[in-house]
Amino acid sequence: MRNNYLQKKMTTGRLTLPVAIVISIACWVLASLLLPVLPQQKMTYSLFQLLDLSTIPNWANKTISFLLYAVIGYSLIEFNSTFAIIRMRASVQTSLFFLFTAACPTLQQVHAGNMAAIAILISVYFLFRSYQRHQSSADLFHSFVFIGIGSLAFPQFIVLIPIWFIGAYNFQSLNIRSFFAAIIGWSIPYWFLLCHAYYHNDMSLFYKPFIDLASLQPIDFSVISLPEIVTSAYLFILFTVSSIHCFVTSYQDKIRTRSYLRFLIFVNSVLFILLVLQPMHIACLLSSLLVGVSILVGHLFVLTNSKASNLFFIFSLFGLISLYLFNLWTLL
Repeated sequence: MRNNYLQKKMTTGRLTLPVAIVISIACWVLASLLLPVLPQQKMTYSLFQLLDLSTIPNWANKTISFLLYAVIGYSLIEFNSTFAIIRMRASVQTSLFFLFTAACPTLQQVHAGNMAAIAILISVYFLFRSYQRHQSSADLFHSFVFIGIGSLAFPQFIVLIPIWFIGAYNFQSLNIRSFFAAIIGWSIPYWFLLCHAYYHNDMSLFYKPFIDLASLQPIDFSVISLPEIVTSAYLFILFTVSSIHCFVTSYQDKIRTRSYLRFLIFVNSVLFILLVLQPMHIACLLSSLLVGVSILVGHLFVLTNSKASNLFFIFSLFGLISLYLFNLWTLL
């Protein structure tokens, strides 16, 4: 009887990913027809503004955004194939990611968050690759290079640097050489920015990320919309349940996989805390949260097969459909 559960059929089916992509594209198209002009993000970043996306047609903006999310989705497959976090299926987390992005019309535009999310995912890839490597300097160097690139788009991601060092220490890849390699790696994007600013005689360009980082605002939840609040609450419920499952069933995973999952839980916990402390950055934070939550929820749905997990799976699907309809109705 367990094999007949809807959860089991959908997480092990070969058509799950293609169907999820088709559904996601249909949701994007419907949102584009009903919402031809999405509300602009409330918080923009001075360095990111230099791209001047206002000159890009709306259809092109959404197409570029979808392609950026498609890069993340494909990277999640390669990510899981390399580190085997989800043992049975390598595409479930990508299916979830596409469905999550489809349910959030406010994120379906080019903004600093989806660019930073790509950089963070690549950075995590190199950090995980450094696991128990004696010669880990190159991996940590590349990992922190992408942290630096991500922080150029979204300066608040600089706060992730201590977390990356904690992760490297737990992965037994941190030593004197790799520590300084990481510092140099993080600084390289800023050296390029400094050279660019100096060449154009505009040093204020170099200061912009640090000014944005230092511009802390008081906690004010009135700056975020109701769809963003509901979306964050839905993701937090999924994150909490999947995290509890990871800790309870950690004995079933390899030590390496257990370390990876705990690091992802730690990072997403920090992002949720940052979201509460600086709610004006919710759009950028949600894009990165979708990546981590997709992996953790995929791990939950693939490796469980009980009546309770099947009911939670159905609840999650129903909640996702309701979230999409609610977001559309609220934004109309």
